[in-house]
Amino acid sequence: MAAAAVRRRLALELQTCMMEAAQFGPWSDLAPELLGLVLKRLPSLADRVLLRAVCHPWRSNSVSKTLPFPFPWLTLPDGTFLSILGSEVHHMSLPNGARWHGSVENRLFLMSSDGACSLVNPFSKTTLELPNLVTVWQSEIDNHAELGHFPAVSYKLVAPSSLDSSPKSLAAALIIGNGYSLDLCIIQPPAATYSFRGTSTEDPTILVDLAFFDGRLYVVSEFFKLFVVDFSENLGSKPNMECLIDSMGDYLRTPPYLSKKEFYGLWQYLVECGGRLLMVQRFTKSQGFRNSQTVGFNVLEADLSTNPGHWRLVSDLSGHVLFLGKQSSKFLPAGECSGSQEDCIYFICDYPCPEASADPLRDAGIYNVRNGIIMPLLSGSPAVPQRQAGQWGLTWFFPSEAV
Repeated sequence: MAAAAVRRRLALELQTCMMEAAQFGPWSDLAPELLGLVLKRLPSLADRVLLRAVCHPWRSNSVSKTLPFPFPWLTLPDGTFLSILGSEVHHMSLPNGARWHGSVENRLFLMSSDGACSLVNPFSKTTLELPNLVTVWQSEIDNHAELGHFPAVSYKLVAPSSLDSSPKSLAAALIIGNGYSLDLCIIQPPAATYSFRGTSTEDPTILVDLAFFDGRLYVVSEFFKLFVVDFSENLGSKPNMECLIDSMGDYLRTPPYLSKKEFYGLWQYLVECGGRLLMVQRFTKSQGFRNSQTVGFNVLEADLSTNPGHWRLVSDLSGHVLFLGKQSSKFLPAGECSGSQEDCIYFICDYPCPEASADPLRDAGIYNVRNGIIMPLLSGSPAVPQRQAGQWGLTWFFPSEAV
């Protein structure tokens, strides 16, 4: 069912509940049990906030309710947030001059003009200061400038546990230029940072994504090699990168439903899903001058039961839903994320955008892993602002309940 139709149906159900409550007394007297049922049928965070704003009893009674995660938002290049389900654009205040470079759970990864980095919850304004990464960022720009081109540089920041419960937890950042990187930073807030480039100076490894899995940091290279990074807790010694999967196998192949005679672009993602470490391959096809479109995916699981390990193709996500992005990815059980469809990948245009395109949602959709069908991410046509020059596409943001 289209998101707009679901929204209309839920709005009618909410209106019916309100009318029934009005027949017997004030809305503020609505039984907490009924209020909970209404809240569970509202997948949009904006709708939940509006419901809580009706009166103080509704707000206080709703705070204690255990609800599915609200559907995530998209951060837009102009500094606003897009609610997918409601096709609504929201404005939230952020520090002056700060630009986001991804997100971790319900926090935005921000960098100020002087290179100061932080994780900020835009609802509560809670801030966690991070080490300044501008030195590594500048070195990446300088390295590419020597080759005669100036890429858009972005970051992928990951953490092994909730930063709310463990603010000094180790984290890692991958500095990305033109979709690839050699720079990996190990971070321990607020100050300790260790940066290194590839596995060796003689044979540098081009890294494309990273993820924490069972408390350990894993990175994947452009040729599907998988490494685990081990480091001391206080970062006193140099981290060690061990290769666990050294062969690409036959997984450079395209999905069976794509033509073998076509040339496809390939993007890789590394994600943790329900006790499994997965590599997602995204295939794009040129659609005219400097324009591409996503046409398919492969999902592979890292089998580390053997030495060396190997990649194994999987045909479903075990009932999970994946929100996929270069700067922020997250798996959730479909039943725990309101409005989502199980065994589906929600993807966005997170690769370098061509100058000819001004639509930030031009290559965003929903891919069904079971049947290979791709559907539009949005059923309607929201007034999404055009992207601004120098900005880096879209980022998934996972707001917790705004209370």
